[in-house]
Amino acid sequence: MSTNLELIRATYEGSSEDNGRNLRAVLAPDVEWTEAEGFPYAGTYVGPEALIDGVFRRLGTEWTGYRADVHTYLADCDRVAAFGLYSGTYNATGKSMTAPFAHLYQIEDGKVIRMTQYVDTVLVNRALS
Repeated sequence: MSTNLELIRATYEGSSEDNGRNLRAVLAPDVEWTEAEGFPYAGTYVGPEALIDGVFRRLGTEWTGYRADVHTYLADCDRVAAFGLYSGTYNATGKSMTAPFAHLYQIEDGKVIRMTQYVDTVLVNRALS
């Protein structure tokens, strides 16, 4: 049985395909995933399909080389935080960005039930215009 930290680590540290597969496997059916206000995909997505359609498919088609590279993890009981840098090039403008982020996960019975994103949206939005 893996720890909550290992569960979250496995969603960042492999290939994009592995990370996506690992994330999908640990999402609760009613997961609440909140993208920060001011982020291009801002809002709360409920359930894996809403999350994939509203965030991950868009990241995969609207950006080239989009990455979320984590440099620090912190774990406390049922919560895990991941801190890192987003990077990528927005296809519509050809502009690149690098922006710091934090993701706070809440885990219950080996499933992610909630994630809240914190990000420097100004740096992300500069690539969009």
